[in-house]
Formats: sequence, C-alpha cells, structure tokens
Amino acid sequence: MLKKTDGIVLSYLRYQETSIITKVFTRDFGLKSYIINGVRSSKAKSKMALYQPLTILEMVVYEKENANINRISEAKLRQAFQTIPFDFYKSGIAMFMAEVLSKSIYESYQNEDLFDFLVQTIAFLDSEEVYLSHFPIVFLWETSKYLGFSPDNARGFFEEIQENITNQMDWGKEMQSLNMIIDQSFACREKIPSKTRRDLLDHMLLLYSKHLDFNGDWKSVKVLRQLM
Repeated sequence: MLKKTDGIVLSYLRYQETSIITKVFTRDFGLKSYIINGVRSSKAKSKMALYQPLTILEMVVYEKENANINRISEAKLRQAFQTIPFDFYKSGIAMFMAEVLSKSIYESYQNEDLFDFLVQTIAFLDSEEVYLSHFPIVFLWETSKYLGFSPDNARGFFEEIQENITNQMDWGKEMQSLNMIIDQSFACREKIPSKTRRDLLDHMLLLYSKHLDFNGDWKSVKVLRQLM
C-alpha cells in the first residue's frame, strides 16, 4: 500500500552494480530499509544526492508489514541544505550525527517527537546562526532525552559513567561545562577549553555505548576530534 511520510536518511550501502539499500528514519513508520534500483547509473531518474546522510525527504513509499526491505515510489527534498555540504566542519558533524543515530535507532522504531527534534536540529546546523564548538555535545545530550537514558543532571551523568572508568578523575571542569550546556542547550556560547570539550564528547559516547550495548568504535569521532 502506498503511504506518504517524511524521512531522514541515515546511511546507504551499495547493492549490485547500480543500486543502493538506504536506511531512513521515517516519521510515521520508524526506521526502514529501502532498496533504490539503478540510482547509481547515469540514466537514473532519482539522484544519489537524495540519499546522503541527514537529507530530509518527502516520500511516497510502499509500506508492507513485516517486510525487511521496502521500496520508495517517490522522493523529493523536503528542504535543501544551504551550508552543510560546503562547510567541512558542518559536514563532519553531520557524519557524526548520522552514525550516532544509525547505532541508536533500531529497525521499525518510531518516535515522532524524536523525528521532529532531529528535523529542527538539522535545520539549525544548516543555518548561519549555529554555534558549532559545542554542537556535538549538545546533540548527544538532547538526543539522549528522546532515547530514554538521559541522566537527570550533570552530577548524575558522571556518577553513571564512573563505574565504566578505571582511573580516578576530577570531574570539576567537565561538570561545570556540562551544567552550562544543560542549562542553555544549543544557545550555549560560553567558552569551553578544547580538552574539556573532547573529554565531554568521549564521556557522552561512553554513556551511549553503555545504554546501546555497543562495544565497537565510533568511526566518525576521529574526524570530529580533529575539528574540535
């Protein structure tokens, strides 16, 4: 049955010679996998640019219950990026966000509030007003609220991750910075030393790995650390 929905592209894999399989977090049906035939050929009607990570689409899809892979009847941009593809820093953050979401959202998981939050967050990243220095950390903190494992406050955060860290650490600077981020969210423009930001990012990802039962590497973090 044909259904309309909006979706956020998270990733894609090449399939056979000219096709791809893309994972899209849809507003109405949750995370879905779609096969796009012939999109990598020179004569393709649909363009690969539509399926780059974090692209927001308006779609008409074939929705079949219990199908592992579905198909897209129509897809077009809901909003075109103005700055993300042309800004190395923003592109790195977008890559990081897509990886985090790919590891955090399971198949068919639906959460309209999370979807709406992500659309607003992506639009803000694409805007000229965004403050990038703290963006990855704020994104992780705010997203954890929708995923259901956000600690109540900064102290609770450090108490939770302490059990996963073998060496004793002084959380003073990090806790002070995290409190500012919690209070001000994406509006926070307070100066935070680069080492503190890197440590906060690592500890946020430790929280995610713990709750997602993920023991692998966050591949995009290497690029992000260099940017930070």
